[in-house]
Amino acid sequence: MALLLSWNVAGRVRLAPSQAEAVLAGKWDVVCLQEITPTTRETWVAALQGAGYAVATSQWPVAPEGSRRLAVLIASRAGVQPLPPLADAPWTERHLAVRTLLDGAEVELHTLHAPLSQKADRVKVRTLEALHAALVAGSGPRIVCGDFNTPRYESREGVIQSFARTQSGKLREDYGERHDRAELLLIDDLPRRGWRDAFRALHGYDRRDRSYLIKPPGYGWRLDHVICSPELEPLACDYLHEWARDLRLSDHSAMWAQVAASG
Repeated sequence: MALLLSWNVAGRVRLAPSQAEAVLAGKWDVVCLQEITPTTRETWVAALQGAGYAVATSQWPVAPEGSRRLAVLIASRAGVQPLPPLADAPWTERHLAVRTLLDGAEVELHTLHAPLSQKADRVKVRTLEALHAALVAGSGPRIVCGDFNTPRYESREGVIQSFARTQSGKLREDYGERHDRAELLLIDDLPRRGWRDAFRALHGYDRRDRSYLIKPPGYGWRLDHVICSPELEPLACDYLHEWARDLRLSDHSAMWAQVAASG
C-alpha cells in the first residue's frame, strides 16, 4: 500500500514554510503539488529533499508571469524519473508526469493544474484533451491527480456537469460542446474505461465535499481529484479540509489516497 497526497498550495509565499510543515508531518510516499511559483519552488524543493524525497518540477517554457507563473511538482520517496512534456498541451508548466514506485509497482504518475475555463485560446480544453489522449494511449499502472478545475456539479445520482453548462444544465453557447466534453474526459470518461475516481469509488455520490470554497457566500466545487487506472485499487481517500478552512493555508483542501496494486 502507498499513500499519496495532492494539494493546490495557491502559490502562497509567506505560508509556504507552514504548508511544508503540514505536509511533512504526514507519512506520504508521494506528494503532488500545484501552484508552485518561481518564488516558492526553492522552499518546497529544499523542504522535500531534506525530508528524503526525490523531487521533480515542471518547467516554464515562457517567462513565468501572470497565469503562466504557476507550475506543478511531484516528490517521491522511491525516486522520480521525469517524462517528456505532453504533446499538444498549450501550457506545459501546468502538468508533470514521472515514473516512480508505489506499492512495489512502477507507476506512471501525472499531476495537473488545469487552466480556468475563461482563459483565451481554449487552453483548458486543449490541456484536458492532451492529457486524456496520453492516458488512453498508455498502458500499465497510472495515476492522475491534481486540480482539474472541473466539475461544476455532481448529482447524488452520479450525473456530472461541467462549467460549460449553466446551473440549470443548459449548454453555454460561448463554451460549446467541445468544452463540455473536455471537462468530463478525466472525471467521467476515464471511469467509464475502468479507471477509478478514488473518492467517488469509496464514498459514492452522497458525500457533498467541496475542495474549493468561495467565501462569501460559501459555495464551491470539488475540483481536486485522484484517478487510478484499472491496475491500481484505491483503498482509502479523503480531503484534508482543515488545512484550508481552519488553518487557512490554501484556498484548496488537500486530498490523500491510499493505493495498492490490484491482484
